[in-house]
Amino acid sequence: MEAFIKETGRAVVIPNDSINTDIILPKQFLKNILKTGFGPHLFYDWRYLADGKINPKFELNKPEHAGATVLITGVNFGSGSSCEHAVWALTDYGFRAVIGGSFSDIFYMNATKNGLLPIVLPEAERQILRDIKPDETITIDLPNQIVTYNNNQFHFDINPQWQAKFINGEDDIDVTMKFEAAITAFEKKQPNFD
Repeated sequence: MEAFIKETGRAVVIPNDSINTDIILPKQFLKNILKTGFGPHLFYDWRYLADGKINPKFELNKPEHAGATVLITGVNFGSGSSCEHAVWALTDYGFRAVIGGSFSDIFYMNATKNGLLPIVLPEAERQILRDIKPDETITIDLPNQIVTYNNNQFHFDINPQWQAKFINGEDDIDVTMKFEAAITAFEKKQPNFD
């Protein structure tokens, strides 16, 4: 997993509430487990018209939002099925963080395990962030748990273990492998039933 310490980048706002995993990545694109290749299908039904052409009115399709790394959204983001592919689509597209009012529990856990930082901020603070212009930047300082936009600083909470995993660029396997010597020693003490 790529380390996340401080991210300064541009943001795109999709303020809708209850964006579920089927909207984030429709079911017809859940065909591989490689964690890559999903970005072009992110928000597919919103990004493309019925004839398959780009929807020029959708925020992600506007040239000024190309390369945005932070998504600002509403409440209940990632609800619906426990589709890990939805997180893969967001990260494959290039998002490093999603700022919302709340997240589905399963989506939140899938995000933390796949390098997408989910940040919960209250409505009043997200209302300020929704005014961000395409040429402005937002900074997320994970060690200090602060989102900065213009002269505004917003504190966010995160479990210290998840925070450490992001800062160190470690997934669950990396954390487990820190105990490889102890695991090997334990396995050697086990009886052989062959």
